[in-house]
Amino acid sequence: MERAYLGDTGIRVSRVILGCGNFGGIGSSPAFFGGGESLEQASAIMDAAWEAGITTFDTADAYGGGRSETIIGTWLRAKGQEVRDEIVLSTKTFNPMDEGEDHGLAPARVRRQLESSLRRLGVERVAMFLTHDWDPDVPIAETAGVLDELRAEGKLAAYGLSNVDGAQLRDALAGGSFGWVQNSYSLLDREDEQDVLPLCAEHRLGFTPFSPLAGGWLTGKYRRGEAAPPGSRMATRPEPYEHLRDDRIFDALEAFERLAVEQGTTPAALALAWLLADPRVSAVVVGPRRPQQLEPAVTALRTSIDRKAIELLFEPG
Repeated sequence: MERAYLGDTGIRVSRVILGCGNFGGIGSSPAFFGGGESLEQASAIMDAAWEAGITTFDTADAYGGGRSETIIGTWLRAKGQEVRDEIVLSTKTFNPMDEGEDHGLAPARVRRQLESSLRRLGVERVAMFLTHDWDPDVPIAETAGVLDELRAEGKLAAYGLSNVDGAQLRDALAGGSFGWVQNSYSLLDREDEQDVLPLCAEHRLGFTPFSPLAGGWLTGKYRRGEAAPPGSRMATRPEPYEHLRDDRIFDALEAFERLAVEQGTTPAALALAWLLADPRVSAVVVGPRRPQQLEPAVTALRTSIDRKAIELLFEPG
C-alpha cells in the first residue's frame, strides 16, 4: 500500500483511508444509531483493510453515537500492540452524540469530546483530529486555540477541517495551524476545484476526500429508469444525491462504464484512480460495507489513467 505525507503535518497516511462511518450506525444520524455494521461485521472489514495495507482509519465521535469509536477500540485491543503502533487514527467532533445533546466547536466541548473519543478508542492520543463541520457561533481562532493546547498535551498530533468552503478555509488559516481538509469530492462533486483545492496547494495542506464514489453513483449500481437497489444510499438516504437523477448524468455514467470496460477495470476503480492521480490528493477515504468492497480502491492504486479524458465525459453538455 502506498503511503503519503499529509501536507506539512509530518504524518504518513495510507493512500486509501478506511472510513468507519457505518460502524454501529449510519454516519452521525441518531435515527440510525445501532444500525450499520455490527462489531463482527466491522471487524471483518478492518481485518481486510489491515491485510491490504490500509493503516489509516477515519471515524468521528458521533458516528453511531460513539459506537464506531468503541468498535475500533475493541478491534485494536484484540489485535495487540504491534497493530496499535501501526494504525493511524483520525476522529472528529461537531455533531451531537444523540437527540437533544449539544454540538459545535466551543473550546470546552472540543476538549471534552476528544477526551471521550480517546476513552472509546482505548488510546492516549490520535494522530489526526478534525472539526467535523463549520461552527458559525464560535470564532475559529478559539477552536484552534484549544486544539493547540491539546496538541501540546500530546492528545493529538495534527488537526484539520472537514465540510468547509473556500471562505471558511481562508478564515481558518488566518486563525490556526490547520493541516489538511477533508471534504466531499468526486467526479460528480467538483466544487472544491474552485477554491478549496487551490488553497490547499498554496498552503501545502493535505486533502483527503470522502464520498469518492458519490454515494455509489460512480460504481454503476444506479441505472436509468430503474429503482435503487434495496439498502443502497439512494434507497435509504437519497437527499444529497437526488440532483444526479438527470439524463445528462446517466449519459456520462454510461460512457464512463464503457471506458472502464475498455480498460479492463470497474467504474469504481476508475473513479478512485482519477482522485489518486491528482497530486493535491493525499489519500482517499472509502467506506466499504463489506470486505470485498475494498478491492476497487486497491485496484485503483495500480491503474493508469488519462485524467483529462475521464473529466471530459462529465463536462456539461
